[in-house]
Amino acid sequence: MRRLRRLLAKRSERWAEGVCVIEGPDLVSAAFDARAAIDALYVDRDARGGPEVARVIERARDEGVAVFDLAPGVLERVADAATPQPVLATVQFSTEELTRAALDGLVLVLDNLRDPGNLGTIIRSADAAGVRTIILSGDCVDPYNPKTLRATAGAIFRVSLVEASLDAATTHLRARGVRSYATVLRGATPYQDCDLRGPCAVLIGNESAGLSEDALARCDARMTIEMVGTAESLNAGVAASLIAFEALRQRRATTDV
Repeated sequence: MRRLRRLLAKRSERWAEGVCVIEGPDLVSAAFDARAAIDALYVDRDARGGPEVARVIERARDEGVAVFDLAPGVLERVADAATPQPVLATVQFSTEELTRAALDGLVLVLDNLRDPGNLGTIIRSADAAGVRTIILSGDCVDPYNPKTLRATAGAIFRVSLVEASLDAATTHLRARGVRSYATVLRGATPYQDCDLRGPCAVLIGNESAGLSEDALARCDARMTIEMVGTAESLNAGVAASLIAFEALRQRRATTDV
């Protein structure tokens, strides 16, 4: 159980092993559906009779995944959530190479994003809107920490994540002919008027500081989400979600996809 606690608590442990811990039957089922590399399943012995847990156990056995029973109270001492789930799984992960990432649609580039809930929301919305690639640059929050994983609702297993410096990412995008947009609070083209139908990248910055001047200078154009209320800015997760679904709307309007 010490290994599970380390994987849940420390980014360095997760990345050293290339393994994360997912919690709950829904997230474990999503991992199975996505053909993720699940190493082992850990089940609260008292929860075995529940239908959702029973289905996950049966799926694990069908897939040849080892199942370990845990004595009552063990998960409470191991799990990250305040209300522990009755089942955990260890899953292997890896990020995509920048040179192999899909760039044929919208690419989201997240620079120095720090909130796990925001990142999880963006990954979930990206999956729903058909975004295939998300690039994480700078000091981004770990996509495989427990809070982010829960917020993705399993979408993390269906979207390619790339870790790259902002310089490497923008240089590669430009070399591949991908038009890039920087998101700013005001004074730029409304996002609905930006052409998001073909290969394009949208850069979203830190929740409090936004994009740096260097990041802004690396982009071909700037976009903004116009607001009429008194809010100073939108949550990064909300902003990225609006842009992802606007890209989907534009593509459908021109290709009927």
